[in-house]
Amino acid sequence: MAKRRVKKETSTPEKPQTDESAPKHASINISKNWIRWAVLVFSLITVIPVVVSTIFPALFHSTSNFSEFEFYSQIVNPFELGALSSAILAVNLILLGIGFLYYKRKMRLNKLFDFDISQKISWIIVAVIIVSYAGFTVNEISTPETWGDFASIEKRMNESIRDDRWPIEDIISDNPNFSSSEPHVKFSLLFFSLKFLGNIKILPFIASISLLIVTYLLTVKITNKRIAGILSLVLVLQSNIFLMYDTSATYSNFWIVFYLISLWMILKKWQLSHAAFIVSIFSKALSVAFLPLTLFFIFRNTYGKKRVYLLASYGVLIILGLALFSLISSESEDMKYFPENFWKGFAASATHLRFDPIVLLFLLPLVVALFLKSKNGFSQAESISVLIAGVLTIPSLLITFTTQTNEPYRLMPLVVFFAIGAGMLLAKIRKEDELSSK
Repeated sequence: MAKRRVKKETSTPEKPQTDESAPKHASINISKNWIRWAVLVFSLITVIPVVVSTIFPALFHSTSNFSEFEFYSQIVNPFELGALSSAILAVNLILLGIGFLYYKRKMRLNKLFDFDISQKISWIIVAVIIVSYAGFTVNEISTPETWGDFASIEKRMNESIRDDRWPIEDIISDNPNFSSSEPHVKFSLLFFSLKFLGNIKILPFIASISLLIVTYLLTVKITNKRIAGILSLVLVLQSNIFLMYDTSATYSNFWIVFYLISLWMILKKWQLSHAAFIVSIFSKALSVAFLPLTLFFIFRNTYGKKRVYLLASYGVLIILGLALFSLISSESEDMKYFPENFWKGFAASATHLRFDPIVLLFLLPLVVALFLKSKNGFSQAESISVLIAGVLTIPSLLITFTTQTNEPYRLMPLVVFFAIGAGMLLAKIRKEDELSSK
Protein backbone atom coordinates (compact mmCIF):
# COMPACT_ATOMS: atom_id res chain seq x y z
CA MET A 1 0.00 0.00 0.00
CA ALA A 2 1.55 3.21 -1.08
CA LYS A 3 2.12 5.79 1.56
CA ARG A 4 0.77 9.20 0.94
CA ARG A 5 3.49 11.74 1.03
CA VAL A 6 2.72 14.87 2.92
CA LYS A 7 4.71 17.92 2.06
CA LYS A 8 6.27 19.34 5.17
CA GLU A 9 5.67 23.02 5.44
CA THR A 10 8.35 25.06 7.02
CA SER A 11 7.73 28.56 8.23
CA THR A 12 10.27 31.15 7.20
CA PRO A 13 10.20 34.77 8.27
CA GLU A 14 8.93 37.14 5.62
CA LYS A 15 11.48 39.40 4.12
CA PRO A 16 10.53 43.01 4.00
CA GLN A 17 9.63 44.18 0.56
CA THR A 18 12.09 46.54 -0.95
CA ASP A 19 11.89 48.73 -3.96
CA GLU A 20 14.93 47.96 -6.07
CA SER A 21 14.33 51.15 -8.00
CA ALA A 22 14.75 53.24 -4.87
CA PRO A 23 17.94 55.27 -4.85
CA LYS A 24 20.63 54.49 -2.31
CA HIS A 25 20.06 57.75 -0.49
CA ALA A 26 16.48 56.70 0.25
CA SER A 27 17.76 54.47 3.06
CA ILE A 28 19.17 57.53 4.78
CA ASN A 29 16.42 59.32 6.61
CA ILE A 30 17.33 62.87 5.66
CA SER A 31 13.80 64.26 5.56
CA LYS A 32 12.80 63.79 9.15
CA ASN A 33 9.65 65.51 10.18
CA TRP A 34 11.44 67.78 12.64
CA ILE A 35 13.47 69.34 9.81
CA ARG A 36 10.30 70.37 7.99
CA TRP A 37 8.82 71.87 11.13
CA ALA A 38 12.06 73.63 12.01
CA VAL A 39 12.15 75.18 8.53
CA LEU A 40 8.51 76.24 8.88
CA VAL A 41 9.13 77.84 12.30
CA PHE A 42 12.22 79.69 11.03
CA SER A 43 10.30 80.91 7.99
CA LEU A 44 7.31 82.09 10.03
CA ILE A 45 9.55 83.91 12.52
CA THR A 46 10.91 86.01 9.65
CA VAL A 47 7.82 86.33 7.46
CA ILE A 48 5.19 87.14 10.11
CA PRO A 49 7.02 90.32 11.31
CA VAL A 50 7.03 91.55 7.69
CA VAL A 51 3.31 90.87 7.37
CA VAL A 52 2.58 92.50 10.74
CA SER A 53 4.66 95.53 9.75
CA THR A 54 2.63 95.83 6.57
CA ILE A 55 -0.61 95.85 8.57
CA PHE A 56 0.78 98.10 11.35
CA PRO A 57 3.71 100.05 9.80
CA ALA A 58 4.56 101.95 13.02
CA LEU A 59 4.36 99.01 15.44
CA PHE A 60 8.06 98.10 15.66
CA HIS A 61 9.23 101.68 15.23
CA SER A 62 7.05 102.85 18.13
CA THR A 63 9.53 101.41 20.63
CA SER A 64 11.78 104.46 20.11
CA ASN A 65 11.61 107.98 18.71
CA PHE A 66 11.62 108.45 14.95
CA SER A 67 13.83 111.52 15.02
CA GLU A 68 15.23 114.22 17.27
CA PHE A 69 13.93 116.99 15.01
CA GLU A 70 11.00 118.97 16.34
CA PHE A 71 8.95 118.77 13.16
CA TYR A 72 8.64 115.00 13.63
CA SER A 73 5.84 114.03 15.99
CA GLN A 74 6.93 111.91 18.94
CA ILE A 75 3.37 110.63 19.39
CA VAL A 76 2.93 107.53 17.25
CA ASN A 77 -0.05 105.24 17.08
CA PRO A 78 1.55 101.77 16.81
CA PHE A 79 -1.71 100.21 15.62
CA GLU A 80 -2.47 102.61 12.80
CA LEU A 81 -3.38 100.52 9.76
CA GLY A 82 -1.24 100.61 6.65
CA ALA A 83 -2.44 101.10 3.10
CA LEU A 84 -2.18 97.39 2.28
CA SER A 85 -3.61 96.12 5.57
CA SER A 86 -7.06 95.19 4.25
CA ALA A 87 -5.68 93.54 1.13
CA ILE A 88 -3.05 91.51 2.95
CA LEU A 89 -5.53 90.31 5.58
CA ALA A 90 -8.07 89.30 2.97
CA VAL A 91 -5.59 87.54 0.69
CA ASN A 92 -3.83 85.68 3.50
CA LEU A 93 -7.02 84.53 5.21
CA ILE A 94 -8.61 83.37 1.95
CA LEU A 95 -5.54 81.57 0.64
CA LEU A 96 -4.64 79.99 3.97
CA GLY A 97 -8.26 78.83 4.34
CA ILE A 98 -8.26 77.32 0.85
CA GLY A 99 -4.90 75.70 1.54
CA PHE A 100 -6.14 74.17 4.79
CA LEU A 101 -9.20 72.66 3.09
CA TYR A 102 -7.06 71.50 0.19
CA TYR A 103 -4.63 69.77 2.54
CA LYS A 104 -7.39 68.16 4.59
CA ARG A 105 -8.76 66.54 1.43
CA LYS A 106 -5.37 64.84 0.99
CA MET A 107 -4.84 66.41 -2.39
CA ARG A 108 -1.50 67.33 -3.87
CA LEU A 109 -0.72 70.76 -5.17
CA ASN A 110 0.98 69.46 -8.29
CA LYS A 111 -2.22 67.78 -9.52
CA LEU A 112 -3.61 71.20 -10.37
CA PHE A 113 -0.75 71.85 -12.79
CA ASP A 114 -0.11 68.57 -14.57
CA PHE A 115 1.17 70.15 -17.77
CA ASP A 116 4.35 71.49 -19.33
CA ILE A 117 5.68 72.82 -22.60
CA SER A 118 8.50 71.68 -24.89
CA GLN A 119 12.03 72.99 -24.57
CA LYS A 120 11.85 74.72 -27.95
CA ILE A 121 8.64 76.57 -27.12
CA SER A 122 9.90 77.52 -23.67
CA TRP A 123 13.06 79.12 -25.04
CA ILE A 124 11.02 80.98 -27.66
CA ILE A 125 8.83 82.38 -24.88
CA VAL A 126 11.88 83.30 -22.78
CA ALA A 127 13.49 85.01 -25.77
CA VAL A 128 10.32 87.01 -26.55
CA ILE A 129 10.00 88.13 -22.92
CA ILE A 130 13.64 89.19 -22.61
CA VAL A 131 13.76 90.95 -25.99
CA SER A 132 10.56 92.83 -25.11
CA TYR A 133 11.98 93.81 -21.72
CA ALA A 134 15.29 94.91 -23.26
CA GLY A 135 13.48 96.96 -25.88
CA PHE A 136 11.52 98.89 -23.27
CA THR A 137 14.50 99.34 -20.94
CA VAL A 138 17.51 100.01 -23.17
CA ASN A 139 16.84 103.77 -23.16
CA GLU A 140 17.63 103.88 -19.44
CA ILE A 141 21.28 103.18 -20.22
CA SER A 142 21.69 106.70 -21.61
CA THR A 143 20.19 108.36 -18.54
CA PRO A 144 22.62 109.58 -15.86
CA GLU A 145 22.94 107.69 -12.58
CA THR A 146 21.06 109.56 -9.85
CA TRP A 147 21.86 107.51 -6.73
CA GLY A 148 23.86 109.40 -4.13
CA ASP A 149 26.42 106.62 -3.67
CA PHE A 150 27.34 106.79 -7.34
CA ALA A 151 29.70 109.72 -6.69
CA SER A 152 32.29 107.49 -5.00
CA ILE A 153 32.04 104.87 -7.75
CA GLU A 154 32.37 107.52 -10.46
CA LYS A 155 35.45 108.91 -8.77
CA ARG A 156 36.99 105.44 -8.52
CA MET A 157 36.30 104.70 -12.19
CA ASN A 158 37.66 108.07 -13.34
CA GLU A 159 40.90 107.43 -11.48
CA SER A 160 41.26 104.02 -13.11
CA ILE A 161 40.53 105.48 -16.55
CA ARG A 162 43.00 108.30 -15.94
CA ASP A 163 45.80 105.95 -14.88
CA ASP A 164 44.77 103.27 -17.40
CA ARG A 165 44.80 100.71 -14.61
CA TRP A 166 42.28 98.05 -13.66
CA PRO A 167 40.97 98.64 -10.13
CA ILE A 168 42.38 95.33 -8.92
CA GLU A 169 45.89 96.42 -9.96
CA ASP A 170 45.87 99.05 -7.22
CA ILE A 171 45.17 96.36 -4.63
CA ILE A 172 47.84 94.01 -6.01
CA SER A 173 50.39 96.82 -5.95
CA ASP A 174 49.33 97.64 -2.37
CA ASN A 175 48.27 101.18 -3.21
CA PRO A 176 47.44 102.82 0.16
CA ASN A 177 44.85 105.08 -1.44
CA PHE A 178 42.43 102.19 -2.02
CA SER A 179 40.89 99.71 0.37
CA SER A 180 41.69 96.01 -0.01
CA SER A 181 38.05 95.22 0.82
CA GLU A 182 36.75 96.79 -2.39
CA PRO A 183 34.30 94.74 -4.49
CA HIS A 184 37.02 93.89 -7.01
CA VAL A 185 34.86 91.96 -9.44
CA LYS A 186 32.16 94.63 -9.49
CA PHE A 187 34.64 97.46 -10.05
CA SER A 188 36.46 95.50 -12.76
CA LEU A 189 33.21 94.85 -14.62
CA LEU A 190 32.19 98.49 -14.31
CA PHE A 191 35.65 99.55 -15.54
CA PHE A 192 35.33 97.23 -18.55
CA SER A 193 31.86 98.58 -19.30
CA LEU A 194 33.04 102.18 -19.13
CA LYS A 195 36.37 101.84 -20.93
CA PHE A 196 35.59 99.28 -23.62
CA LEU A 197 31.81 99.58 -24.07
CA GLY A 198 31.62 103.34 -23.60
CA ASN A 199 28.90 103.32 -20.93
CA ILE A 200 29.18 102.21 -17.31
CA LYS A 201 25.58 100.96 -17.26
CA ILE A 202 25.81 98.46 -20.13
CA LEU A 203 27.22 95.53 -18.15
CA PRO A 204 24.85 96.10 -15.20
CA PHE A 205 21.99 95.92 -17.71
CA ILE A 206 23.40 92.70 -19.17
CA ALA A 207 23.71 91.36 -15.61
CA SER A 208 20.00 92.01 -15.04
CA ILE A 209 19.14 90.10 -18.23
CA SER A 210 21.41 87.30 -17.03
CA LEU A 211 19.57 87.30 -13.70
CA LEU A 212 16.30 86.56 -15.51
CA ILE A 213 17.88 83.73 -17.49
CA VAL A 214 19.58 82.15 -14.47
CA THR A 215 16.32 82.38 -12.49
CA TYR A 216 14.64 80.44 -15.29
CA LEU A 217 17.40 77.83 -15.45
CA LEU A 218 17.56 77.29 -11.70
CA THR A 219 13.79 76.91 -11.41
CA VAL A 220 13.67 74.42 -14.29
CA LYS A 221 16.56 72.46 -12.79
CA ILE A 222 14.83 72.19 -9.40
CA THR A 223 11.30 71.52 -10.65
CA ASN A 224 11.92 69.73 -13.95
CA LYS A 225 9.16 71.91 -15.41
CA ARG A 226 9.77 74.67 -17.94
CA ILE A 227 6.44 76.37 -17.28
CA ALA A 228 7.58 76.86 -13.68
CA GLY A 229 10.75 78.55 -14.91
CA ILE A 230 8.76 80.94 -17.09
CA LEU A 231 6.49 81.82 -14.16
CA SER A 232 9.53 82.59 -11.99
CA LEU A 233 11.07 84.74 -14.72
CA VAL A 234 7.87 86.78 -15.11
CA LEU A 235 7.54 87.28 -11.35
CA VAL A 236 11.07 88.68 -11.15
CA LEU A 237 10.50 90.87 -14.20
CA GLN A 238 7.37 92.48 -12.73
CA SER A 239 9.11 93.36 -9.46
CA ASN A 240 9.50 97.05 -8.73
CA ILE A 241 12.81 96.41 -6.94
CA PHE A 242 14.19 94.67 -10.02
CA LEU A 243 13.02 97.43 -12.36
CA MET A 244 14.40 100.08 -10.01
CA TYR A 245 17.98 98.76 -10.10
CA ASP A 246 18.16 96.80 -13.36
CA THR A 247 20.41 99.36 -15.10
CA SER A 248 22.08 100.81 -12.03
CA ALA A 249 25.86 100.79 -11.81
CA THR A 250 25.72 101.74 -8.14
CA TYR A 251 23.50 98.84 -7.06
CA SER A 252 24.18 96.37 -9.84
CA ASN A 253 22.96 92.76 -9.80
CA PHE A 254 26.40 91.21 -10.34
CA TRP A 255 26.57 89.61 -6.90
CA ILE A 256 23.08 88.10 -7.10
CA VAL A 257 23.73 86.63 -10.54
CA PHE A 258 26.95 84.95 -9.43
CA TYR A 259 25.31 83.61 -6.27
CA LEU A 260 22.42 82.12 -8.27
CA ILE A 261 24.94 80.58 -10.66
CA SER A 262 26.66 78.96 -7.66
CA LEU A 263 23.34 77.36 -6.63
CA TRP A 264 22.65 76.25 -10.18
CA MET A 265 26.14 74.77 -10.42
CA ILE A 266 25.52 72.73 -7.26
CA LEU A 267 22.83 70.89 -9.23
CA LYS A 268 24.45 71.04 -12.67
CA LYS A 269 28.25 70.92 -12.27
CA TRP A 270 29.07 71.07 -8.59
CA GLN A 271 32.85 71.40 -9.05
CA LEU A 272 32.34 74.92 -10.43
CA SER A 273 29.97 76.08 -7.69
CA HIS A 274 32.71 77.33 -5.38
CA ALA A 275 34.25 79.56 -8.03
CA ALA A 276 30.92 81.25 -8.75
CA PHE A 277 30.29 81.78 -5.05
CA ILE A 278 33.74 83.31 -4.46
CA VAL A 279 33.19 85.64 -7.42
CA SER A 280 29.88 86.73 -5.85
CA ILE A 281 31.73 87.57 -2.62
CA PHE A 282 34.19 89.76 -4.51
CA SER A 283 31.23 91.40 -6.23
CA LYS A 284 29.68 92.23 -2.87
CA ALA A 285 30.95 91.13 0.54
CA LEU A 286 27.38 90.62 1.78
CA SER A 287 27.37 87.33 -0.15
CA VAL A 288 29.40 85.80 2.70
CA ALA A 289 26.25 85.89 4.83
CA PHE A 290 24.62 83.48 2.37
CA LEU A 291 27.04 80.65 3.21
CA PRO A 292 24.77 78.97 5.81
CA LEU A 293 21.88 79.13 3.35
CA THR A 294 24.04 77.48 0.71
CA LEU A 295 24.93 74.66 3.11
CA PHE A 296 21.25 73.92 3.70
CA PHE A 297 20.59 74.06 -0.04
CA ILE A 298 23.33 71.46 -0.53
CA PHE A 299 21.89 69.32 2.26
CA ARG A 300 18.41 69.21 0.73
CA ASN A 301 19.36 68.95 -2.95
CA THR A 302 22.35 66.60 -3.09
CA TYR A 303 23.10 63.07 -1.93
CA GLY A 304 25.98 60.68 -1.32
CA LYS A 305 29.60 61.61 -1.95
CA LYS A 306 28.59 64.72 -3.86
CA ARG A 307 26.95 66.10 -0.73
CA VAL A 308 29.95 65.22 1.46
CA TYR A 309 32.41 66.90 -0.90
CA LEU A 310 30.28 70.01 -1.23
CA LEU A 311 29.62 70.39 2.50
CA ALA A 312 33.28 69.86 3.32
CA SER A 313 34.52 72.34 0.73
CA TYR A 314 31.97 74.98 1.66
CA GLY A 315 32.82 74.34 5.31
CA VAL A 316 36.38 75.39 4.50
CA LEU A 317 34.98 78.55 2.93
CA ILE A 318 33.06 79.25 6.14
CA ILE A 319 36.24 78.95 8.21
CA LEU A 320 38.09 81.30 5.86
CA GLY A 321 35.09 83.66 5.86
CA LEU A 322 34.98 83.78 9.66
CA ALA A 323 38.71 84.47 9.78
CA LEU A 324 38.32 87.28 7.24
CA PHE A 325 35.30 88.66 9.11
CA SER A 326 37.18 88.76 12.41
CA LEU A 327 40.06 90.56 10.70
CA ILE A 328 37.79 93.13 9.08
CA SER A 329 35.64 93.64 12.20
CA SER A 330 38.70 94.31 14.34
CA GLU A 331 39.79 97.08 11.96
CA SER A 332 36.37 98.43 10.97
CA GLU A 333 34.61 101.28 12.72
CA ASP A 334 31.27 100.16 11.31
CA MET A 335 30.92 97.30 13.79
CA LYS A 336 28.44 98.36 16.48
CA TYR A 337 25.67 96.65 18.40
CA PHE A 338 22.12 98.00 18.22
CA PRO A 339 19.78 95.30 19.63
CA GLU A 340 16.70 97.49 19.18
CA ASN A 341 17.24 97.46 15.41
CA PHE A 342 16.66 93.74 14.85
CA TRP A 343 12.85 93.77 14.63
CA LYS A 344 12.92 97.17 12.96
CA GLY A 345 14.85 95.55 10.15
CA PHE A 346 11.79 93.46 9.25
CA ALA A 347 9.66 96.60 9.36
CA ALA A 348 12.10 98.30 7.00
CA SER A 349 11.88 95.33 4.63
CA ALA A 350 8.09 95.65 4.61
CA THR A 351 8.47 99.33 3.77
CA HIS A 352 10.86 98.58 0.90
CA LEU A 353 8.44 95.98 -0.47
CA ARG A 354 5.39 98.26 -0.41
CA PHE A 355 5.68 98.75 -4.19
CA ASP A 356 5.97 94.98 -4.68
CA PRO A 357 2.45 94.02 -3.59
CA ILE A 358 2.62 90.53 -5.08
CA VAL A 359 5.53 89.62 -2.80
CA LEU A 360 3.92 91.20 0.27
CA LEU A 361 0.47 89.73 -0.29
CA PHE A 362 1.56 86.19 -1.08
CA LEU A 363 4.73 85.79 1.01
CA LEU A 364 3.07 84.08 3.99
CA PRO A 365 0.80 81.81 1.89
CA LEU A 366 3.83 80.81 -0.20
CA VAL A 367 5.81 79.76 2.89
CA VAL A 368 2.89 77.63 4.09
CA ALA A 369 2.41 76.16 0.61
CA LEU A 370 6.09 75.25 0.43
CA PHE A 371 5.76 73.50 3.79
CA LEU A 372 2.83 71.45 2.46
CA LYS A 373 4.82 70.76 -0.69
CA SER A 374 7.71 69.40 1.36
CA LYS A 375 5.31 67.40 3.51
CA ASN A 376 4.02 65.73 0.35
CA GLY A 377 7.55 64.66 -0.54
CA PHE A 378 9.20 67.57 -2.40
CA SER A 379 12.16 68.18 -0.07
CA GLN A 380 13.62 70.89 -2.31
CA ALA A 381 10.84 73.22 -1.14
CA GLU A 382 12.50 73.41 2.26
CA SER A 383 15.70 74.88 0.81
CA ILE A 384 13.76 77.68 -0.93
CA SER A 385 11.89 78.45 2.31
CA VAL A 386 15.22 78.75 4.14
CA LEU A 387 16.59 81.02 1.41
CA ILE A 388 13.53 83.28 1.69
CA ALA A 389 13.77 83.41 5.49
CA GLY A 390 17.53 83.94 5.38
CA VAL A 391 17.31 86.87 2.97
CA LEU A 392 14.79 88.51 5.31
CA THR A 393 17.01 87.91 8.34
CA ILE A 394 20.32 89.14 6.92
CA PRO A 395 19.35 92.85 6.62
CA SER A 396 18.08 92.83 10.22
CA LEU A 397 21.34 91.31 11.43
CA LEU A 398 23.28 93.82 9.35
CA ILE A 399 21.67 96.88 10.98
CA THR A 400 21.88 95.20 14.40
CA PHE A 401 25.63 94.59 14.36
CA THR A 402 26.83 97.39 12.07
CA THR A 403 26.15 101.05 11.41
CA GLN A 404 24.91 100.31 7.89
CA THR A 405 21.33 100.94 6.86
CA ASN A 406 18.78 98.58 5.37
CA GLU A 407 18.61 99.35 1.64
CA PRO A 408 15.95 98.09 -0.81
CA TYR A 409 18.41 96.58 -3.31
CA ARG A 410 19.46 94.00 -0.70
CA LEU A 411 15.99 92.46 -1.04
CA MET A 412 16.54 91.57 -4.68
CA PRO A 413 17.45 87.96 -3.72
CA LEU A 414 14.14 87.76 -1.84
CA VAL A 415 12.25 88.61 -5.03
CA VAL A 416 14.18 85.90 -6.89
CA PHE A 417 13.62 83.20 -4.28
CA PHE A 418 9.97 84.17 -3.94
CA ALA A 419 9.63 83.72 -7.71
CA ILE A 420 11.41 80.34 -7.63
CA GLY A 421 9.22 79.24 -4.72
CA ALA A 422 6.07 80.19 -6.63
CA GLY A 423 7.31 78.24 -9.64
CA MET A 424 8.09 75.29 -7.40
CA LEU A 425 4.39 74.89 -6.61
CA LEU A 426 3.96 73.73 -10.20
CA ALA A 427 6.50 70.93 -9.79
CA LYS A 428 5.59 67.27 -9.74
CA ILE A 429 6.50 65.05 -6.82
CA ARG A 430 9.06 62.69 -8.27
CA LYS A 431 9.31 59.08 -7.14
CA GLU A 432 12.75 59.53 -5.61
CA ASP A 433 11.48 62.51 -3.63
CA GLU A 434 8.67 60.44 -2.14
CA LEU A 435 11.08 57.69 -1.18
CA SER A 436 13.65 60.03 0.34
CA SER A 437 11.00 61.78 2.44
CA LYS A 438 9.96 58.61 4.25
